[in-house]
Amino acid sequence: MTSARRRLVLQAAACFATLWLVEPARLVAQEAYPSRTITVVVPYTAGGGVDSVARLVAEDLKASLGQSVIVDNVPGASGMIGAQRVARADPDGYTLLLAAAGEIAVNPHLKKLSYDPQRDLAPIGLVARVPNVLAVGGGTPFRTLDDFLAAAKAAPGTLTYATSGVGNPQHLAGALFDKLAGVETIHTPYRGAAQQIADVVGGHVDATYASLAAILPFIQEGRARAIAVTSAQRLPALPDVPALAEHPGLAGYEVVNWFGLFAPAGTPQPVVDRLNAALRGSLDKPTTRARLEGLGILPSPDTPSEFAAFVSSETSKFGRIIEQAQIKEE
Repeated sequence: MTSARRRLVLQAAACFATLWLVEPARLVAQEAYPSRTITVVVPYTAGGGVDSVARLVAEDLKASLGQSVIVDNVPGASGMIGAQRVARADPDGYTLLLAAAGEIAVNPHLKKLSYDPQRDLAPIGLVARVPNVLAVGGGTPFRTLDDFLAAAKAAPGTLTYATSGVGNPQHLAGALFDKLAGVETIHTPYRGAAQQIADVVGGHVDATYASLAAILPFIQEGRARAIAVTSAQRLPALPDVPALAEHPGLAGYEVVNWFGLFAPAGTPQPVVDRLNAALRGSLDKPTTRARLEGLGILPSPDTPSEFAAFVSSETSKFGRIIEQAQIKEE
């Protein structure tokens, strides 16, 4: 064997040896996930519904994954700043997004986004559905949904309903209600739940679509009255309050907000699956379920593929409501 050929043989052997050593090391690195702190970005301020759920889930993920899981609030631009940060993060499973329906399925129909939710984010799992409550002030004559509907039909364009903003799921809940019921109520948007509910309780607005967590104390005090919920079924916390879908003229009605966990697109599937398993374990815990259900938040664990299909369906549904109601961003 010539010296040149001998050198080629030795070089080839060295390459095979290197590959043999590197590939197991790469596999070990993948199996080691997570090996450091995971950050869950919440695109809203601390103390709100998304933030509260994120912190509850983060504690469970920490216990399941054996690593610190911190929540980082990155508010602004209707949730889009935080979502964009995750969409542009390294796809390694260490920067996640706990998002609501707005920045994923609603905003694409109303705003110019710097990210594509379905292209730039990898669905990990649905965390929870968050129905709203259709409530009226305690001093109104409306005792039931039929009372409210009768008044709306008798005087089109006079009854008002408050929400926490244009184009959010509360607004879309009212728009779909009007379409299916064949009535015309007037949307009155606010910048947050506090003044929104205060004006309903004070009699300045006829009704509101609000989260159970926000409206429940006023219902318990008798200052507000729940006449329906926007989920397909009744809420465990309000078993005597019918779902809008139970009304003969509103069959099929369902508009809920929802929270879901995402990673940057390109995150390895084994990492996504590991996070999904940990998330589902959290949502299956009786203590976690009880705490969420007490706030009117319905734990809804699923698989990454099921969540991807859900996001696509919700995006289409919200788009149809926005188009039919001719909702424009203000």
